[in-house]
Amino acid sequence: MGDEISVAGRRFHTGVPVVLWTDPGGYDGYRVDKRFAPLDESDWEHSKQGLQSPNRYDSRTKDPALAEATRGGNWNLDQLRANVDQIVLHYDASGTSRQCFRTLHDSRGLSIHFMVDLDGTIYQTLDVKERAWHATKSNARSIGIEIANIGAYPSETPVLDKWYARDERGLYVTLPPEVGNGGIRTPNFVARPRRPDFVHGSIHDQQLLQADFTPEQYRAIAGLLAALQSALPEIPLDCPRDDDGRPLTRALSDQEWTDFKGVLGHDHIQQNKIDPGPALDWDYLLESARQNHPVQAAASSNAPRATAK
Repeated sequence: MGDEISVAGRRFHTGVPVVLWTDPGGYDGYRVDKRFAPLDESDWEHSKQGLQSPNRYDSRTKDPALAEATRGGNWNLDQLRANVDQIVLHYDASGTSRQCFRTLHDSRGLSIHFMVDLDGTIYQTLDVKERAWHATKSNARSIGIEIANIGAYPSETPVLDKWYARDERGLYVTLPPEVGNGGIRTPNFVARPRRPDFVHGSIHDQQLLQADFTPEQYRAIAGLLAALQSALPEIPLDCPRDDDGRPLTRALSDQEWTDFKGVLGHDHIQQNKIDPGPALDWDYLLESARQNHPVQAAASSNAPRATAK
């Protein structure tokens, strides 16, 4: 139906548009060759001059028995449920999903399970059973989502000026000439942040400025989170919180990270990361995800809080 993601080879509906790596126009994280290099320079013989490995992913486990049972990606859903309990949100700092895949796959030799473009299109580049390389120590137990957004900065910068303009309705995205149409699937789409002005906020006690994500992205991520939680029930639809129940704006301690199950940002894992940034409205997103989930929606008023102290 065009809205399914793949989890250990099984399909789960999200209610929003999904493009798999096997679909026309998809982004295939299993490919060894560079996606955007000239064709005669895209093979591994050329690519290995700048990349460390032909594969940008590996196995989720180092346990010998489980590694043997799941070799070649032969994970079943029960095995995956026992090993995956986090979802990590990133902003891509590339502005569009096409630019994100170019950066991760072609330039940095990294990977991600999902990308969410400005128009809300979800791109899945790897099955969730794979260990994508996106969040250091969380890779083995997490699913990675890159959200198209040019990022957060200490103040207004030439980067923000380049990517955003303003009219009577507020901010809207202006794609720089060098990215063309950015690969956006929706014709003539105008991306407008959910909130009309830049959002000021603090991450790791650093004051930052960021444009919000689009309503289409919030809708898509909510549907994706709900689908992932249906597939992998060990992932609660909540984020790290302080003693007052507010979303945490610092990195988790090692023990907090070990204990935490749920949805977290890259900034919760690493002190040197600030994504998904201060503009992400965690409470709005997670409540929307619960409303997308039939069981969670019925009990949303009593949703458990995952607290990090």
